[in-house]
Amino acid sequence: MPTVDTSTLRVVERLPGWRGRYFHSPNMTFAHYDFTAGASVHEHFHPQEEVYTVLEGEIEVNIDGVSQVARPGLVVIVPSGVRHSLKARTNGRAIIVDYPLRRDFD
Repeated sequence: MPTVDTSTLRVVERLPGWRGRYFHSPNMTFAHYDFTAGASVHEHFHPQEEVYTVLEGEIEVNIDGVSQVARPGLVVIVPSGVRHSLKARTNGRAIIVDYPLRRDFD
């Protein structure tokens, strides 16, 4: 799988306002999201490390009780097993990568 055309992938709205296209490499899961202002992701944790790269707009990321804003040019890294939540401050787009891969995402 050397090349993936993300425009051909099925769009899944996992939570209201988070529309994603997903694919896996042998070791990582990639999510290309379009998000809507005000959309949120409840506090949760998982064994994967997670990296947020915002391409457009802003997302407030709360990691273990500390909030930061991810926007173009800033990358947020959530360590493995740490509680985190999200809130979209604007409409936008982001790529989220999980390592190791998430078998629960398709």
